[in-house]
Amino acid sequence: MAKPIYHCQSVPNFAIAEDSMQENLLTAEQVARYLRVDKFTVYRLVTKKKIPAFKVGNQWRFKRELLDEWLKKNSNLD
Repeated sequence: MAKPIYHCQSVPNFAIAEDSMQENLLTAEQVARYLRVDKFTVYRLVTKKKIPAFKVGNQWRFKRELLDEWLKKNSNLD
């Protein structure tokens, strides 16, 4: 009976940085879940330039940190 071969490989630093960058970039659907609103509400806010976003190709992307700043700035908790 053959023994299984195990192979461990370290993850390069650029891959880790890329993964964390992807975690910080959200799609419109992810933003809708994060804000607990409909996806079309997110698109409406984007077209009215009321929420920070940028386009990658033909899709909108959102930086989580900018969204968090936007939420703080636009909250009525002051």
